[in-house]
Amino acid sequence: MSGMAYRNIAIQVGDALKYSTTLNGINRAAKSVFSFSYENFPNDSITSGRAQRIHDWVLTLAKQRMNDDERKRLLLKFLKLITSSNDAESVENILSQAGFITEGAESLKRFSSRAFHAKITEHCRKLYLDRHYFHAVFEAAKIYHKLVQEKSQSSKDGQALMLEAWSPDKGVLKITRCETETDKNVQDGIGFLSAGLMRAIRNPTAHEPALHWPISETDCLEILTFISFLLRKLDESVYYKGADS
Repeated sequence: MSGMAYRNIAIQVGDALKYSTTLNGINRAAKSVFSFSYENFPNDSITSGRAQRIHDWVLTLAKQRMNDDERKRLLLKFLKLITSSNDAESVENILSQAGFITEGAESLKRFSSRAFHAKITEHCRKLYLDRHYFHAVFEAAKIYHKLVQEKSQSSKDGQALMLEAWSPDKGVLKITRCETETDKNVQDGIGFLSAGLMRAIRNPTAHEPALHWPISETDCLEILTFISFLLRKLDESVYYKGADS
């Protein structure tokens, strides 16, 4: 990676982390990773002492005589120590834009490529990026359950809620007009898919410890995609309470 790339990282990461770290924290992290002292690299565009210190440590690292793989390893270790979970995505983006491909950047790319429903992105992205796949899936299932309860104005729970709310005959959430056989099949199918989500995903993750019910990254992405589909169908549905409901 070029010296210009390190300069860009030094400036941008310093700016991203200037409010969420301390000088002492930056220095402690650096001294635990690096075998050298920082040099001063004045930059008039930097107005924060914490941003300047991060900038100085990164540029000092860039000057050291070592192979590029070792330099990258040390940079990642240093940044990991000073980056809070709330700032991790911003730092990953900065590294990615500098041509620094990290595991976190690859994970973010895989998540973003799915074009998830906004509720999945809002509630599950951080859990996924932190590799909490079990909890990301559980959170998504809970969100869907809650939104179905709210839109159907029902206090029922789980499978019973889904089969009742989406029923072609007496359900109040309509994704089709429920007039033709095809209409009723589609309506019924959304109900069965939703009920299956409750049985296969929401209930196990609600009652089983994460260690006893592991979920892989691939399965997590596939399940989130499935729940995202159901959330979009819920958005498309209308509340309709017929005379016989």
